[in-house]
Amino acid sequence: MAWAQADKPALPPPSKQYLTVKQYSAEEDSRVLKLYDGIRVADVMDALDVVGLQDVTMMDRNIRPLWRDEEKLTHRIHGIALTVRLVPAQERAPHFESHAAERPWEAAWYKNQSEYGGLVRPGTILVVDNQARDDGFCGSNMGLTLFGKGLRGFVGNEVCRDTDEMTLTRIPVYQDPAVSPRGINPGRMWVESYNQPITVGHVLVMPGDIIVADNDGVAVVPRAKAEQVAGIARWIFEDDEIKRGKIYDRVHKPRDWTVEGHTDPAPPSTTPIHQ
Repeated sequence: MAWAQADKPALPPPSKQYLTVKQYSAEEDSRVLKLYDGIRVADVMDALDVVGLQDVTMMDRNIRPLWRDEEKLTHRIHGIALTVRLVPAQERAPHFESHAAERPWEAAWYKNQSEYGGLVRPGTILVVDNQARDDGFCGSNMGLTLFGKGLRGFVGNEVCRDTDEMTLTRIPVYQDPAVSPRGINPGRMWVESYNQPITVGHVLVMPGDIIVADNDGVAVVPRAKAEQVAGIARWIFEDDEIKRGKIYDRVHKPRDWTVEGHTDPAPPSTTPIHQ
């Protein structure tokens, strides 16, 4: 090895990536995502229990929806994880005489830090592990731009500022409301990596994992178990909606859109215990 010294054992490699990141086609992602249409976090949690992942892949309770739609529940999202990790910078931004003089440098900084934007496609959820202090990852301009490319939402510990505008434009954001970032400061944070393993809410997120989020929290479904979990969760969901519909009728409450048109589902190959 190049760093070995004469008569001395070679030093270990300077770094190593132990977790293997897999790439999935748009067709593969689309097929898996259809399996999760309409499924709630509660259904996914029960299904994760069945496959032996109790409490392993549910993010901390402080990762909450920025806003809620109580009529159509459009804050609910499910999608494919595209991961980004932010770290504090080890140098300060240059000093400029005016903001106008700073703009070309700022534009170049944003361009260099945003290569991941080209990976956003319909069904993507951007999952952000932000270790930079009080610096956000995106604002309303970037959020709306990525939303226009098919992004379904953002999830992370500190992701988006401009939270009033993000709420107004109904872009789903799941983050800790107690520490919403107040700025996006070029030069104060670096993008350490994208499409690599990260940790958010004390849960490992691998690129390509399935993210399901609603007011109950954020579930991460490992890609290797995505189809199995979806099949069980679908049965749980449909069974529960049928039972809820019958309760509506029994208590003389008009049925709403969440319990209309359901028939008794066929049980999955592994019937879950459902109470």
